[in-house]
Amino acid sequence: MNTDIMNNSRAGEHQPGRARNIGLWVLQVALGAMIAGGGIAKLAGDPAMVDMFADIGAGQWLRYLVGTLEVAGGVGLLIPALAGLAGLGLVALLAGAAITNQFVLEQSPWHPLAFLVVAAVIARARWSRTEAVVGTLFRR
Repeated sequence: MNTDIMNNSRAGEHQPGRARNIGLWVLQVALGAMIAGGGIAKLAGDPAMVDMFADIGAGQWLRYLVGTLEVAGGVGLLIPALAGLAGLGLVALLAGAAITNQFVLEQSPWHPLAFLVVAAVIARARWSRTEAVVGTLFRR
């Protein structure tokens, strides 16, 4: 009987970590799908995206660059070893999007800022994996 109590308490101890991991995966898949979907629209030449980047005034090359970075970031969120780095990269990309929305397009920055917060949560939660990947790269 004592063994059953210990096993149940140990199982209960692991649940918060497991629930946290599942929650992070839900965030990663959802953000990855939304970001990659936007990137695909940019790369496919969606007329709204072409017009938006024309309004920005930097040229259509920026649409291709941002679209490529969004697809790479969205896919990176689904690869365990890259999820933290992808989240960190998306934080930078989404900060640029929020600034562009506010000051260039004169639109609300809240949509990219909300995504930025989710990407930051993912990057922070997956930080130990990010350190391991970066450490492996620099040891070579």
